[in-house]
Amino acid sequence: MFQSLVLYTQELTKLKRFYMNVLQLDITNFTAEKFTVTIGSSSITFKLFDEPAFYHFAINIPGNQFSQMKYWITEKIKLNRDRGRDEIYFPNFDADSMYFYDAGGNIVELIGRRNRDMFGDLTSAAFLNVSEIGIVTPYVAEIGEQLQDLGIPLNGSTEVNPHGINFLGRDDAFIVLVPPERQWFFSDKKAQVFPLEIVLTNGQHLQLDHEGKLHVKNEENS
Repeated sequence: MFQSLVLYTQELTKLKRFYMNVLQLDITNFTAEKFTVTIGSSSITFKLFDEPAFYHFAINIPGNQFSQMKYWITEKIKLNRDRGRDEIYFPNFDADSMYFYDAGGNIVELIGRRNRDMFGDLTSAAFLNVSEIGIVTPYVAEIGEQLQDLGIPLNGSTEVNPHGINFLGRDDAFIVLVPPERQWFFSDKKAQVFPLEIVLTNGQHLQLDHEGKLHVKNEENS
């Protein structure tokens, strides 16, 4: 579902070094104002921002390499913990997850989909694609309706919960729609509104502004 994301940060250089040297992912288009990190079939561009900003996003990895990835990650960085746990199984998605902060304070989740296997040594190819991006907005109900009208279904329901967490998408890719001040899972941070951009694989371009309102246009006209 996700072709690319644009996120904002005050810590551009630290983030570039983190994704290049710690996670060992490919970095392109690096300038004083931005860089792009390739994540399998998708990408995230971080742009310099004049205010602190952080996001929650997730990356799909093969389920059969979850333990290998966890061992590799914990040699480099500390995993986030919740009630003594540093991983969790989600039966609704048949997936295991681990969480950590990157160098910009973003809450990164690695999701091991148990229906996805990759054999051989662990490499950067195990970062399959962007799986989730959190949209934080005071207009949860309105944006939930917008997304459903774009053909992005609400997981398990058609009624958006304006006060809770909503997953919109299918298969292994979801927009996580939440109101401000909701605490992010496996994190000590509460959700805040920050601008972002999403380009979907069908060419739709979604843009969240500083107020948390969503603007939609086709990629060819963006």
